[in-house]
Amino acid sequence: MRRLLGVVVHNWPLKVAAILLATLLYAGLVLSENAQVWRGHVAITPLRQPPSAQILGSIPDVTSIRYFAPADVAARLSTSSFSATVDLSNVQVSAESPYVTAKVDVVAADPRVQILDFEPQVVRIQLDPLISRTVPVEVQRGGVPAGLTVRDPVVSASIVSVSGPESVVRLVTAAQARVLIQPSGLDVDQQVDLVAVDASGNALTPVDIEPATVRVQIKVGSQLQTKTLPVYPVLTGTPSTGYEVASVSVSPPVVLVEGEADALAAPVRIDTVPVSITGAQANIQQTVDLALPDGVSILGSSSAQVVVRLRAATGSRTLSVGIVTTGSRPDRTYAIATGSAQLTLGGPAALLDAIDGSTLTATADVSGLGLGTSSVDLHVTLPSGIVLVALSPPSVDVTVTAATPAATPAATGVP
Repeated sequence: MRRLLGVVVHNWPLKVAAILLATLLYAGLVLSENAQVWRGHVAITPLRQPPSAQILGSIPDVTSIRYFAPADVAARLSTSSFSATVDLSNVQVSAESPYVTAKVDVVAADPRVQILDFEPQVVRIQLDPLISRTVPVEVQRGGVPAGLTVRDPVVSASIVSVSGPESVVRLVTAAQARVLIQPSGLDVDQQVDLVAVDASGNALTPVDIEPATVRVQIKVGSQLQTKTLPVYPVLTGTPSTGYEVASVSVSPPVVLVEGEADALAAPVRIDTVPVSITGAQANIQQTVDLALPDGVSILGSSSAQVVVRLRAATGSRTLSVGIVTTGSRPDRTYAIATGSAQLTLGGPAALLDAIDGSTLTATADVSGLGLGTSSVDLHVTLPSGIVLVALSPPSVDVTVTAATPAATPAATGVP
């Protein structure tokens, strides 16, 4: 009995492992014999796609799922019973190697469904790096109906930015705005969607365009004419007190306009939209639209730059001031032929208004004059910003005489 027991327990771990392995193999055999195959299409969803790349083409579906499930559950299985994903978080993207291989993961919505196998286990995905570049805007207007004349299109943007997968964006040569000329001869003025095209004019996708639309204007007519007209800057209001308009300039000074013969017969100039100078104290520079008459359009930019230069308002003022002498000697007396002079001053009105006439005098320098009568020029010292326009008289006669000595009192005796 002991010998028999020894045989049984000898190498017992190996014997237990063998029994477990046999059990698993048997269970697997039973399951495989009872396994079913669901044949349908389950779309594969990419997870954690790199933000700097985009998937090109399509990812193949899962088309075969081998599973084990209770009969009632198996009877209700559909595409929505499974989900398939690929994790792209660790893929390396480059223009040289755009294809990556990713492992597929399939999960059943009902936990009673045990998935044994599925196809495909891995998929090959094309990931393209995202890039951006600028391309010109082209207008594709198609054929022109008979009897009509069309001018070159005016587009709100000449270049745009295109972005998307590198393999596609590299092929883009232009962003095309497609318009149609109506037989009625109506002018084209509309926002048009842009389409990325290659050198042959074929549309390319997927491509993002910024801006996605542009404004296209095309003049259409049967008797279109052009005419060059000057641009006239229109001002409204008045500057702040003490300021006046020194000059007004506009750029461009002339524009080329277009329209039917009747519409172009009357205009002799093109006005700007009014520029307000009300209360202004400094130069004004402003870009404004042009006020176009009905039936007239601009060939080129429809705006102009107006520059208004201001200056301090100037004027004149006449004052009567007294005449004083400088440089006189105490032993002489000086007689001035006239006691006042008339000053005419010029300068900014604000400064002129601030002058107090009682603080001004005209001076005659009598230093060095000998006895007798001499003509002496008058001089006036003025505040900064004020100029002397006229002085009347410009000089005065000054008579110099010797001063009479004061009399000495006579001495008195003491009694």
